[in-house]
Amino acid sequence: MLTHFAAPGPGEWSLDRSHYPGGTTPIMQSLIRQGFEGGFGRVFAEIGVPAERLDAEFVNGFMYTRLRPLIGADKPPRKPPPTPVLWAASRLHPAFRARTKAATATLRDRPSNDVVRRWNVEIRPELTARNSELQAVHPTALDDGALRLHIGSLLDHLESTFQLHFWLHGHDLGPIARYLHQSIGWGLEPTEAISALSGASPSTARPIYTLCRLRGLIEESGNPVHSLDDVRAVSAEACTLLDDYLHEHASVLTTGYDLTALTLGELPDLVVSSILTAILPPSHDSESIAAELRSMVAAEHRDEFDMRLADARHVMDMRDDNGPQTIEWPSGLLRLALLAAGQRLADRNGLEEPEHAFELTPTEARSLFTAAAPSADELANRADERTACSNMTPPMTLGDPEPEPPLGALPMALAELVAMVQVSMKYMGMDAAPIGDPLVGTGIGTSRYVGRACVASSADDAIKRLQPGDVLVVRATSPAFNAVLMLAGAVVTADGGAMSHAAVLARELGIAAVIGAPGALSIPDGSTVEVDASTGSVHVMQTV
Repeated sequence: MLTHFAAPGPGEWSLDRSHYPGGTTPIMQSLIRQGFEGGFGRVFAEIGVPAERLDAEFVNGFMYTRLRPLIGADKPPRKPPPTPVLWAASRLHPAFRARTKAATATLRDRPSNDVVRRWNVEIRPELTARNSELQAVHPTALDDGALRLHIGSLLDHLESTFQLHFWLHGHDLGPIARYLHQSIGWGLEPTEAISALSGASPSTARPIYTLCRLRGLIEESGNPVHSLDDVRAVSAEACTLLDDYLHEHASVLTTGYDLTALTLGELPDLVVSSILTAILPPSHDSESIAAELRSMVAAEHRDEFDMRLADARHVMDMRDDNGPQTIEWPSGLLRLALLAAGQRLADRNGLEEPEHAFELTPTEARSLFTAAAPSADELANRADERTACSNMTPPMTLGDPEPEPPLGALPMALAELVAMVQVSMKYMGMDAAPIGDPLVGTGIGTSRYVGRACVASSADDAIKRLQPGDVLVVRATSPAFNAVLMLAGAVVTADGGAMSHAAVLARELGIAAVIGAPGALSIPDGSTVEVDASTGSVHVMQTV
């Protein structure tokens, strides 16, 4: 087993713990690598980003990413050439000329608007249909050969949807980053500019309306509810609403992104709790916010402000709906199929634990129930090694820093695309956090909230311990936390920025939040804390 961390290639690699915090399974590592290479490689070329792609590699099960240069990506980093040389190369080299042409067209034609149209009328309906088709297959009812083929079909589907996921992200983050980049140039405060995007993501809040309707039906009936069957017994409407909700969400990974995470259907008590505590999200007066921001922009730029804001709002729903459709739902289906296979093998003494099926590589998963499959001992050893690695403390970066070329040397269109990427990484919380007060970050909203801190190591941990009204304190959130965020009174994260998942969901749900407070995890679990979104600060008022 590796006990040290070495860069997986030339250049500087940055740790990403928001999605895969460690102990990542072999299948998920493979899907992420392929998804980054195919998805980001395609969209960077299409929109004209002057980099080949964003790469992902795993070291001891921890995910590291690197922006792969357009030229000389596999050579050790060196100082950028003199500005005149770079100026000439960026205009004469065929790769740069192609990117400049694409970037110019992107900035002029705004192709993301067409991608959103395709998402709504073509891509999402097709994904939903295919996910539903695969969900209709019951793994436990299949014989060995049919189950192996079903797992292969799921892997084929996921290899496609992971690439689609990252391609779509290039088209949804681009307009948001351009809006923020230009808002900063117009003198607007970034978090205020982001607040104008509130309410533009109905897919984020849509499940809450179903849960609230179910809660209303339960309260009208006066019937005690302790289980999903109790909910169904309330009325025919309640039964239909619940079954429709579970059809769309039960197979979705809920406690994380990896195959080891639980699906919502494996957490029936959480579904019941979410129904019984559901509260309608606040209405968002985004038009008033936009009007106030617009008044701060010079008159000659106001038409452009309107267009940039409209483009950013247009992509928000696709951005937030992308993950559940392309990754979390089909990955949940693969989890359930592998568990069924693992249980079958465990019953035959072919595995020590059903969950050891998660240690398979994609090739091995396609050869289950054949002589080519690895032994039970081999998979048990892999599980032990993966668990041990997940408890290691990874460095934030690996490898040698890569100097950034001066933007002034690039053609105007390329320089603007680079600036947009930099803005996106900053407000997604992907760059280094500034050194300062460890309990100060970016405030979301203007309210204050006092409650008991639930300091959770994962979504699974939060689901087990979070009580309605608690302040959820975590390193970062992902869509895996959606179910528990509906229960939280406030949220505090150590990582992330004003456009991170936690910030978007807190904004949509009207939850007070402080995002990117580096010392958040030092807050004593169970202590009473005040979350002041107006100042972006957290105060420990009383410890247990």
